[in-house]
Formats: sequence, C-alpha cells, structure tokens
Amino acid sequence: MSRGSLVRLLMLALLWGSGFLWIKLALRGFSPVQIVLVRLALGSLVLVPIALHRGLRFPADRKIWGHLFVAALVANAIPYTLFGVGERTVDSGVAGVINATTPLWTALFAFVAGTDRVATWSRGMGLALGFVGTVLIFTPWESASEIASWGGLAILAASASYGISYVYMGRFLTNRGIAPIMLSAAQLAAGTMLMVLALPLGGLTAPHWRLDAVISLLILGTLGTGVAYVLNYRLISDEGPTLASTTTYLLPVVAVVLGALAVAEPVTVPMVLGMLLVLGGVALTQRHTPTSITRKRDSVTIREGAP
Repeated sequence: MSRGSLVRLLMLALLWGSGFLWIKLALRGFSPVQIVLVRLALGSLVLVPIALHRGLRFPADRKIWGHLFVAALVANAIPYTLFGVGERTVDSGVAGVINATTPLWTALFAFVAGTDRVATWSRGMGLALGFVGTVLIFTPWESASEIASWGGLAILAASASYGISYVYMGRFLTNRGIAPIMLSAAQLAAGTMLMVLALPLGGLTAPHWRLDAVISLLILGTLGTGVAYVLNYRLISDEGPTLASTTTYLLPVVAVVLGALAVAEPVTVPMVLGMLLVLGGVALTQRHTPTSITRKRDSVTIREGAP
C-alpha cells in the first residue's frame, strides 16, 4: 500500500467511523430525509467552491450526469436514508456491524458485473477475517433482536446499496479524466436535488432544534460527507472498488476507540481481538499476489496490489 493511500484510508475510516454516532444524535432533532438533505447540501457547499476555485468545471457530457445521478441514488440518497430509518430502533454499534458487510456485497456485485473476478485465498480470507473481527467487536449475539428487526434489515439494505455504488462508480465514473473533487462535488449536488424531490416523503415535519442534533448534522455534512467523498473517490480511482470498500472494516475500530476516549465505554477482550482480526483482514485483502497484478476496467489497466 502506498503511503498516500494509507493516509487517505485512515482519514476516511475516522470520518466515517464516527458517522454512526452523528446520525444517532442528529435523529434527536431531525427526520431521516431531513438529515440526508442537509448532509448532502452541506457537502456540496464544501466541495463545489473548492472545485471551481481550482479552475475545474462541471462535466458537460449528459451521459456522465446520468451516471452521477445513479451514483448519488445508490451511494447517497438510498443508503443514507435507510441508515437514518434503521438507527431509530438499532444501536449505532449494531449498525456498524451490519455495515461491515459492505465489502462482501461489493465483491459479490463486482464479480457478477465482471469488473473484478480475481479470486485469491488471501482476499477471501481477508474478507472473512474482517467480518469475524467486526462481529467480535460488537458481540451482536447480545442484540439479536435488533439485527433481526426492520431497522436491521434497512441497514443491511443500505450496506448492499453501498456495495452496488462502489462497483458502479468504479466502472462508470472514475478514470474518465475528471478530477475526483469535481466528481464528488457533482455527485453530492445531484444527490441534493434527489433529496429535494424526496422531501414530501417524511421531510416536511417540523424539526427540533436541539444543539447536539444541529452540531452532529454540521459535522456529518461538512466533514463526514464533503471531505470524505474526496478521499473516497480518490481511493476508488487508485485502488479499485473492492479494495477501497475495505475501509468499512476499520469503522468499528474507530467507533470503539472514540467510545472509550470520549464517553468511557468499556473495551472488552472480544473488542481487542476483533480489532486485531479486522486489521489483519484488511492487510490480507491488500496482499500482492502474482495472479492479481493487473486487471482491466473501462479500457484502463490498473494495478491491483497498490492501494
């Protein structure tokens, strides 16, 4: 793994790893639809001026915009809303466990779509270890009813939608000669327009202007969405959708550490073992093997072993 990609991976894990907590707090004052609309709008307000200041221009190709709206639907509008719906009844920790299935969904969809059919024992073992480690961290058997609830199913569906988005963006939006920051800004702008159309579906209720909910929403929008999407697009462009999605495995590690430092949550032996398994799983998925040096995507040869 290159140093630049490693730094981006860790920063993205920090920003998204705290997102489950910010969503939970934001729900104290806003509906899921309102949260997603404000989140995407704030992300756009962060990225668009930066992109324009750098002399970049929005894509002129209608096909690219069509792909951007599809990406915004499956990567933003649908999963963000489903997470808000799910966390009304599911703890943020359990949401993190279910979200850890994203790389598994990504690998499945990439294989079906034919964009990534490299199968090695190290990749399979890494994905398995990462999921087992996440389970150990949050011990979901103590919250089985939450996972089996409608909220749990909503979060599972959100994770599957993320898996689709990684493959879709990797195939139709990255490596097209468009700067990652402009792709990010345009996608968030498209997502904002989609959520404006969705306002009648639960977004017209009066919000409760609680300070903790407002602050959480501001952090979620500016940092967890605006800044994070630049990092996300860059990782997908450099490393491919399946490897970029392994960021998900670091999210529960971040959640446990932040919980221990910020609100004195207990750190148990299963949590520590889970962290080690997660980090080991991520390392295995990045392992360079002779059979996975290069692969084709959109007529561009990319290197598989350099996240």
